[in-house]
Amino acid sequence: MAKADMLGASLWDAYSNKVTTLMNNPQHQGEIFEADAEGRGNKLIVADFGAESCGDAVRLYWEIDPANDKIVNSKFKSFGCGTAIASSDVMTELCIGKTVQEAVKITNIDVEMALRDTPDVPAVPPQKMHCSVMAYDVIKKAAGLYMGVDAESFEEEIIVCECARVSLNTLREVIRLNDLKTIEQITDYTKAGGFCKSCIKPGGHEAREWYLVDILADTRKEMDEEKMKAAADAGASGDFASMTLVQQIKAVDAVIDESVRQFLVMDGGDMEVIDIKKGDEYIDIYIRYLGACNGCASSSTGTLYAIESTLKEKLSKNIRVLPI
Repeated sequence: MAKADMLGASLWDAYSNKVTTLMNNPQHQGEIFEADAEGRGNKLIVADFGAESCGDAVRLYWEIDPANDKIVNSKFKSFGCGTAIASSDVMTELCIGKTVQEAVKITNIDVEMALRDTPDVPAVPPQKMHCSVMAYDVIKKAAGLYMGVDAESFEEEIIVCECARVSLNTLREVIRLNDLKTIEQITDYTKAGGFCKSCIKPGGHEAREWYLVDILADTRKEMDEEKMKAAADAGASGDFASMTLVQQIKAVDAVIDESVRQFLVMDGGDMEVIDIKKGDEYIDIYIRYLGACNGCASSSTGTLYAIESTLKEKLSKNIRVLPI
């Protein structure tokens, strides 16, 4: 039966050719028996993992050479949909030839990338990504059984996005370093939320402890509080002129966010600080108007005066604001 007849051309075409091929013709499906592994002088490890979100389950077999911890053979059994079969097959292939310690570093995104026909096109539609992300968990379980440790001991950080293996600390750092303001920007920078989307907000394929919407809101709140504190400290000490450039920009941004930006945004505009230069008499703050403020008549009169007056009051009487 033609695949377009089976599922409809638009849905079926959302799967890579590798996925559709391995669904029906997996290369590593099967079992490894303990007697056979021992006969070759190797150790057999069998690990099971089930995904509560969809009921899929996978059993992973590792035949390991104890002399060097290398996985010399691997098989799997999958109890689930075609996507789970294809992803389990690729996961198994990625394990073969690696040491146990190397295999633990295989991520769900490694499996998904290996299933792609081209690097820039996802192998499965987003709603089926959760069927492709059992790799890391079952590998951890197998490694834990072999090494005699708890599988969770391999997890050093809180993972928010299981698909792309993105941690909580990484997300917070990327938001701060790049001043990210939207979930789409987080996905662009980290790939988090780009696959099954369960980590974006409640109501996805499976419940999560952490969601991107909350992490973004909390981190932005912390950033705003830090900016306001920097501005308050600068105003209280009267020491704006002696700050570093980075400190000055943060202080100016904090004042703008607290006292100015909301009024610009209400009129469809905004502004950004381009540079700060200290002269003999003035501390010149160069700004650029954005949106409706760019070219507005009051941008060089009333609006400019309001911005400059606010910064003088809160930071330094020697400030001069210059639009460019």
